[in-house]
Order: sequence, then structure tokens, then C-alpha cells
Amino acid sequence: MKKLLPFIGTILLANVPLAEPNKAPINSSSALNSPQLVESIPGWHKFGALFVYIQTHWINILFLIVLLAIPTIFFLHYKVIGPKVFSHKGKKFLIFPPWQRVVHWIAAAGFILLVPTGFLIIYAKFFGGGSFIVFARYLHLIGAILFAIAFIPMTLMWFKEMLPQIWDIKWLLMLGGYLSKEKKEIPAAKFNAGQKMWYWIIVFGGFLMLLTGLLLYLRDFNIALLSTFNLNNLFGIDILRISIIVHLLLAVIIVTFFFTHLYMSIFAIKGAIASMIDGYKSEDELKHLHSIFYKKLINKEEKF
Repeated sequence: MKKLLPFIGTILLANVPLAEPNKAPINSSSALNSPQLVESIPGWHKFGALFVYIQTHWINILFLIVLLAIPTIFFLHYKVIGPKVFSHKGKKFLIFPPWQRVVHWIAAAGFILLVPTGFLIIYAKFFGGGSFIVFARYLHLIGAILFAIAFIPMTLMWFKEMLPQIWDIKWLLMLGGYLSKEKKEIPAAKFNAGQKMWYWIIVFGGFLMLLTGLLLYLRDFNIALLSTFNLNNLFGIDILRISIIVHLLLAVIIVTFFFTHLYMSIFAIKGAIASMIDGYKSEDELKHLHSIFYKKLINKEEKF
């Protein structure tokens, strides 16, 4: 606790000195080192001031809240409400075929790299910067590539099943039954409303994260290309500022849901993660947590 308090104070005050002077190479041909930087000074208030304000006053605090508060809430839920426990004996149903599991684990591997390295990059000054953070940035890039590989097949393979349905409203009103110790049937198809929210956040938010991440990786922009999209009034530095703001704010939302997804699959539902290993879910789990989907499976079997 004595070590944690100074860390929290440092993050909130955002007053950690650089570990070493900036040694980034200067590229004379870069658009970011061109006279446009001087020209953009009069328009500083447009994106520059907003960028500095968000970076200075909000980002460190928001990510610290996610890092500390979300796991604390789930810990309390686990202790007070407890996990859902279902029998995994008896009949089982194949829910996720092999190719879907492979795509899912590629995306999962990407997130396992992206999330912790993202926190390291956010708090780079606290961790001393230097080669350690540079290495984290490379791992972050590898994670982004893995997620990009899985993005399109994952979006397509579950698109139809992730469309909202009327019973999703009831699921949301009862929060999936997770605030009750009672074991009862919950209205949900193959995916419940919470999983659908996570999916659509990944589809739209993930796309924007990949796009803004790519812009940050490239750093320089073709000004002629901007005019094609009627963005010729923006400078390269403006695009970078907007990309960083969008990337960071989306990251807060995505990481929050990622922690939720981890908690639900590993702790809140005993044995749930096994379905993404062997592809099967037990009849008891389906009957209670995916009652609508379960009834369809039973009706389908009875017809045959």
C-alpha cells in the first residue's frame, strides 16, 4: 500500500520527469517538420489545446480508474454474489466449430498483447521510458496485427447472430441474472445482449482503433490526399492529434469491456472458457443462460 499511494499520486499529478532526453531522429523530409507546423500555430485552439487538455487532465485518470475500479467491482461481485455454476456432465452441444475458435484465439492473442502494452505506453514516464517502452510498443504493434488478421473473419462469422433481438431488452433489464444467486432461465440466443454489445464495440471501435493506430504508426500524411476528402484545411499534426484523442478514448471503453469479457468467461461462469477450447457447452449451461437458443436446438433435434 505504501508503494501504491505514491504511484497513484504520480499518475494523477502527471508530473514525472522524462527518463532521458528525446533522441528521436529528425526526418527533414517529414511533413511534420515542414513550415506547415508554423502555419498551424494560429489554429492551435482548434485541436492542439483540446489534445493537451485531454492528455494532461483526463487520460491518466481514466485509465487508472479502469485499471483499479473495474477489477475491484468484479472482485466484490465474485465475493458477494459468486459465480454461476452449471453441471458439465451429460449431454453437450457443439457451439463453436474449430475455425471459429481459431479466429477467436487469434483476436484474443492480439488483445493479450495490446492491453498490457497499452497501459505501459500510457504510463511510459512512470516506468522509466527507454528501451523497455520501445519493446512494449513493438509488442503493441504485433498485437494490432493479430487483431487485424482476425477482424474481418470474426466480424463476418458472427454478424447475423449478433443482430439485436427483442429478448435482448429483457436480458439488459435483468442484467443477465448476474446480480442474483438464483439459478434461472435467462432469455438469450447463442449470444446474449452483453456479448452483442462487446461484439459491436469491437466492430466499430476496433475498426477506428486500427485506423487511428495506422495513422499514428505512419505519422506523415500526403496533404494532396487530404484535399480529396475536403480535409485540406487540416495539417498532418491535426490528424495526429485527432487520432490520438480518438484512439485513447476508445481504448478506455474497449479495455473496460475486455476486462468484463475476461471476468465473465473465466470467473463469473465456471467452465465457460472451455467452450472456446473444445467448442462445446453443457446442456445445463445452455438451458439457463441461453434458453432461447437451447429450445431451438431441442426443437431441431426432435424434428430429426
